[in-house]
Formats: sequence, C-alpha cells, structure tokens
Amino acid sequence: MTRTIDKVTVLGTGVLGSQIAFQTAFHGVDVVAYDISDEILETAKQRFHGLAARYTQDLPDAGTRAEEALGRVRYSSDLADAVRDADLVIEAVPEALELKRQVYTQLGELAPERTIFASNSSTLLPSDMVDFTGRPDRFLALHFANEIWLHNTAEVMGTPATDPDVYAAVVAFARRIGMEPIELRKEQPGYVLNSLLVPLLNAASALYVDGVADPETIDKTWRIGTGAPAGPFQIFDVVGLNTAYHISSVSESEKQRRFAEIIKERFIDQGKLGVATGEGFYRYGEQA
Repeated sequence: MTRTIDKVTVLGTGVLGSQIAFQTAFHGVDVVAYDISDEILETAKQRFHGLAARYTQDLPDAGTRAEEALGRVRYSSDLADAVRDADLVIEAVPEALELKRQVYTQLGELAPERTIFASNSSTLLPSDMVDFTGRPDRFLALHFANEIWLHNTAEVMGTPATDPDVYAAVVAFARRIGMEPIELRKEQPGYVLNSLLVPLLNAASALYVDGVADPETIDKTWRIGTGAPAGPFQIFDVVGLNTAYHISSVSESEKQRRFAEIIKERFIDQGKLGVATGEGFYRYGEQA
C-alpha cells in the first residue's frame, strides 16, 4: 500500500524553496519552512506574502485559499524541530555538493525513520547525493520549475535503490499539490524539461553571439513558428542572467563562454539581471 504524505518540511526559503512550500500549503498540506537563521526567515515571510498576492492575481479560482495557505506554514531555524514530524523533506538548498553532504548527514540523524528525502537539485543527480542520506531506499529527486503555480511540472527521478513504494508516494504527493508528475524511468542530467530547454537556449545564444539576429528577432521567430508563449531570451530573463552567466562561463563550448562574457559586460555589470531587476534583454513594465 502506498504511504501517504501529510506533513512536509522544505529546507531553504529562497525563490524556489518558498514557492514549493507555498504551493504545498495552498493545497491544504501543513508545511514547515526551514532556513538557517531567523533573519532569513523574516525575509521569507515577506516572500510568502508576495506569493499569496501572485496566486490571487494569477489563479482565478484562488479565492481566499492564498491567504489561508499562509496559516499552514510554520517557520523554523532549528533543523531538529523542523523535521521532527515530517513525512517528506524537500531539500532546496544551494547547488553545492559539500553543502548537500552536510545537510543530508544531519537530516539522516534528526529525521524520523519513515521520512522520505527529496532533492530539488537541478544540476546534481540523486546518485551524487544518495550516499550522504543514510536511507537510499527513501531518497529521490523532486524537481520543480520556477513559478510552479503556473508551470506546474514536478519531475520525479529516483536511483536504482529507491523503493518503488516511496517513488509512488512522491508521485501521489505531487499530484495532490496541483502538480503534473513527470515520471523519469532512469537518471538523466537536466531531467526532461532542461534536456529539452538547454539546447534551445544554447542555439539562441549562438545566433546572438554570431550576430545572425538580435534577441527580439530570435524570440519573435520562435513564438510565431512554434506557438510558444515566450522566446529563449525572454526565458533567460526569467531564469536570471546571473544563472545564465554561471552556466555558460564553465561550458566546454567557446561560443557559450563568449556568450557569458557578453551578458556580463552588457547586462550584469550594468545591474541588469532580468525580470528580478526589471531589465535584462527586455525592460519590464513595458511590452517585451
């Protein structure tokens, strides 16, 4: 029989961690939002109130549910306290393997035996982290896209050691909180979404670097030709140009490294990081 998940803890209250926690609470599940200090949690509370406003704006049927969701979130900077009753812990801490090792080593000692661990990592495979967890059968990846209330995919990826019952429980949980579970049959860097998206972004950046067309033309071509709501440079702005820079700067492709140099010189050094700062390849508050 598939186990049920009724109590969830999210580790990390950054942009995506906050979204995961709020989406869970919005769908009626109690959540503990954990971060390493009370100061960070105060910032997180502001972020959660902002999410409540976005949900109300973007989801016609939100009604009072967004405000009610705020009451289902408990905040804690004490890891033992945060995970003591958790059926599922979703880890959304920065993408550093040594930090993940420290987190999972502590978790393995503090969380109940029954607790499932799931990583939202987008760059590390579950197999990279499984040895840290102390419970390889109860560990997998659960990956969300940004603005998860709109782009509601939840990619589920286990390791060969993941218990099928645990995998099924996480799929059922994802569906319960309004996500569309994307079930991967084997480990894949980039999962499904980024395996499709990254080649598009790389092709677009190469066209830009080579001077073939400007970002507006490239985006317009993609939108008209495919019916997609956004082009690749609009996607870069949503993802954030800092992220695009860091990924491109360590690429084996000389063209991608040149793209990193260009966006640093023309955008990042000017404080233009994308949607988050109001300007990137496009200016926001105006028609992109």
